[in-house]
Amino acid sequence: MHVRLNRERKRMKAHNFQYWPIFMLGGNQLVGGFGLQPYGTDAAIPELGFHLRPRYWGRGLAVEAARAAIRYAFDVIGAKGSAAGHHPGNANSKKTMMKLGFTYTHDEFFPALGMSIPYYLLNRQDSGSRSLGCEPRTACMRL
Repeated sequence: MHVRLNRERKRMKAHNFQYWPIFMLGGNQLVGGFGLQPYGTDAAIPELGFHLRPRYWGRGLAVEAARAAIRYAFDVIGAKGSAAGHHPGNANSKKTMMKLGFTYTHDEFFPALGMSIPYYLLNRQDSGSRSLGCEPRTACMRL
């Protein structure tokens, strides 16, 4: 845990973004994490990621967290876009990418899994036509 925390602190210092934990309001239950990390060689397009514990799937939390990270990428660090990928067998992550307005661009080999995964892109100019606001049934995530 300390290794990951130190890595995220270094990432924040170097890039002004990181992965943040997600907790349920009023209970301090750890839901998972979300955030941004460098993607490829283009620092102006960070990679979005979110990882939730299975018991929290299907509640709209991934979309809410992703929207908060996208707003942060565009409004705070001035990113020109955001990339994202998911395990090819995870249909729900694909639906989340589509709901957020990402467009499939290519498959990319992911060494940690030893397989190619689908990758998506959300351009800053394309995000203006999509709602990045909070879901009405949930509290907005704050960074």
